[in-house]
Amino acid sequence: MKKLLLFSLFLFVFNQMKAQEFSRKDSLQGGLREERTCYDVLRYDLDIRIDPTEKSIFGYNKIIFKIDDNTSKIQVDLFENMKIESIVWNNKKLNYKREFNAVFIDFPEELKKGTTQTLTFNYSGNPIIAKNAPWDGGFVFTKDKKQNPWIGVAVQGTGACLWYPCKDSQTDEPDNGASIKVAVPNGLMNVSNGRFLGSTDLKDGYTRWDWEVKNPINNYDITVNIGDYVHIHDNHEGLDLDYYVLRFNEETARKHFDNDVKPMMNCFQSKFGKYPFFEDGYKLVETPYLGMEHQSAVAYGNKYKKGYLGMDLSGTGAGMFFDYITIHETGHEWFGNSITSIDIADMWIHEGFTTYTETVFIECIKGYDEAIKYVNGQARNVQNDRPIIGQFGVNREGSGDMYYKGALLINTIRHIINDDVKWWKLLYNYSETYKKQIIDTKTVIDFFNKESGIDLTSVFQHYLTTTKIPKLVLSKSGNKLNYKWENVSADFKMPVDIIINEKTIRLQTTTENQELKVDKKLVLEDISVKTNQFYIKVERK
Repeated sequence: MKKLLLFSLFLFVFNQMKAQEFSRKDSLQGGLREERTCYDVLRYDLDIRIDPTEKSIFGYNKIIFKIDDNTSKIQVDLFENMKIESIVWNNKKLNYKREFNAVFIDFPEELKKGTTQTLTFNYSGNPIIAKNAPWDGGFVFTKDKKQNPWIGVAVQGTGACLWYPCKDSQTDEPDNGASIKVAVPNGLMNVSNGRFLGSTDLKDGYTRWDWEVKNPINNYDITVNIGDYVHIHDNHEGLDLDYYVLRFNEETARKHFDNDVKPMMNCFQSKFGKYPFFEDGYKLVETPYLGMEHQSAVAYGNKYKKGYLGMDLSGTGAGMFFDYITIHETGHEWFGNSITSIDIADMWIHEGFTTYTETVFIECIKGYDEAIKYVNGQARNVQNDRPIIGQFGVNREGSGDMYYKGALLINTIRHIINDDVKWWKLLYNYSETYKKQIIDTKTVIDFFNKESGIDLTSVFQHYLTTTKIPKLVLSKSGNKLNYKWENVSADFKMPVDIIINEKTIRLQTTTENQELKVDKKLVLEDISVKTNQFYIKVERK
């Protein structure tokens, strides 16, 4: 499966590269060459010490990997500002060459296909400090209001190799999970992904906190959270719910999370299937930045407010009864963490579906009308500045419209299907079919086409690869209503619903002019188009 996905990815790269100039550094970070494709990561065992005063990291990552093609050289990634202490394989120090953030490691003999290998990558340094996490990558070293150190990290897009050595590509997740062992000054706690295994006083002023992840995990999801935390435990139908919050926020957090988390889990599991990382549990961890979908350790920084820091991003009021960060970032557990895009150019697979989970949650709690109000309110945030799908092979996302326009696309697809029983089954089956898999846009389109029984290809392609909004053009001549699509490619076809005299009529609209027999007395202004169900523009001529 992985090889087939890589082939489909490469089909995009050549044409994409012609459209924009990229550097060798870009292709080293985002591309797939034999030094990356020749091996498959099985596990990371990360063991580091973080010094809040020096803002430094020291330690190692033990990388266990399987050889897919005979090789004597592999690429591992680590930001060039971080120092390599040594790279050890079979008790031998290996030679390597650094080129930007890529580390090309040479082995003294050919590694044979099918064998399992282990190397220990020892490193140290001061990782990049984020200026505005999570929108830029890096560490946040700050203090809480009691002046205790409070530290977090967010690296999506920038790269996990900003702070630890790894094969920094979304095409490869450690199949057998990871361990994250982090030593921090006594009196502080580190919270990472997965299950807590215990802590060890190292007798030198530091305590090591050990965590274990059982599931495959995205590189950018592996995290550390350091602070004066207290632990709140709960359980929901067998799923462990754990909250790690700053000590002085314990009472506020208990009440706040109780409002959203269990109703959210009921909703999401009914619509998308069982929580995908049940073995690792579910955590919310208070962070000094707004939030991030770190798998099984969701970063939470919404200051215990409703909406998005007390605001409704839809502008409708429909989003003010829940905590946006809790809902959105947890939605990523299904879409992004479980179902992962092969390249960040396809990040709409993460963000479009996850933004739509907010609408799903509202529908679960408040009903369809409020949900539709919310998703259409998000249209005000769409810029239509660049295509949603970005540049492949060079670590480039597409437009930020992947969030709101992505959700509006999914809402449009729902109403094209026009059968809610089929729709919810399709969405559930999509989540279950590709659980813990790495996919691309073609996979999404093919699945939706097959499950719906409708060719949705031109619809997906238009919304994802252009900045144009389909325009339904209506005109009238005598007793004939003329209708067609404009602002689209010639092969675009999409049905749309209109209302005439309180009767809903579905128009199977294409770019060719079509006619509908109507009453001669009907005026165009009396025709209502269901623009709350289809993300389109309407022109009456």
